[in-house]
Amino acid sequence: MFVLITGAAGGLGRAFAVDCAKRGYDLFLTDINAAGLTLIERGITSRYPVRVFIKTCDLTNGAEVDALFQYARENGIQFDMLLNIAGVDFEGGFYDRSTDNIMTIVRLNVEATLRITHKVLNFRAENKRFYIVFVSSLASFYPMPLKATYAASKSFLRDFACALAEELGPLGVKVLTLCPGGLPTTQEALSGIAAQGFWGEVTTNHLEKVTHKTISGVLHGQAVYIPGFINRVFKVFGAFLPRRTIAKLVYARWSGAQEQWLKV
Repeated sequence: MFVLITGAAGGLGRAFAVDCAKRGYDLFLTDINAAGLTLIERGITSRYPVRVFIKTCDLTNGAEVDALFQYARENGIQFDMLLNIAGVDFEGGFYDRSTDNIMTIVRLNVEATLRITHKVLNFRAENKRFYIVFVSSLASFYPMPLKATYAASKSFLRDFACALAEELGPLGVKVLTLCPGGLPTTQEALSGIAAQGFWGEVTTNHLEKVTHKTISGVLHGQAVYIPGFINRVFKVFGAFLPRRTIAKLVYARWSGAQEQWLKV
């Protein structure tokens, strides 16, 4: 099994890389953070008998993505799995963020994810199943004031993944969408979880458990994975409320938490 992981130097990407290495999978890791890629490569190769290739890439740059796959071609690599981990958010309301911030969310979360997913399908190992994981969010199920662009981008990925699974199923492609609540991936993420108090704590997921169940899920044909019982309950109850009501409730929750978060 050869796995391509985007955003591999981040907390979630590293956790996925380690889980794959434990399973004996070879890895092709990419991220814009060159130093982070080097560290994770050294850490994995020192502990696990797997091959690890790394390539720095800005996924929003088409030329760099082309160079990424050229590097894979030069090394004779064919992939069995794609983990679309790379993504970004900028805290603060839509009006308060810069235009560049807003467009970066769309370029990375949507445009870049579609670009690399489309290209990797030409690098599939022949006559074998292929697996794709998209990282969406629990936020994808709701209209999210103060996280409107991020939530909408993740909603796009969730709907796209569902459609893609049906379209590519006859070709032996399995698609899973991961929709987590909070994830303790960075210090900023930890600050955000803390700012939400009790609800931040109960909706937060453990990285190692999430990554392990995600990989196992896509291998067994699972379509959507929402980690955590409380998060699954929120998703069910949210389906019965008017979306405008949900938006009001979300705004009431996030306005105070985010104000506290941004002051940290």
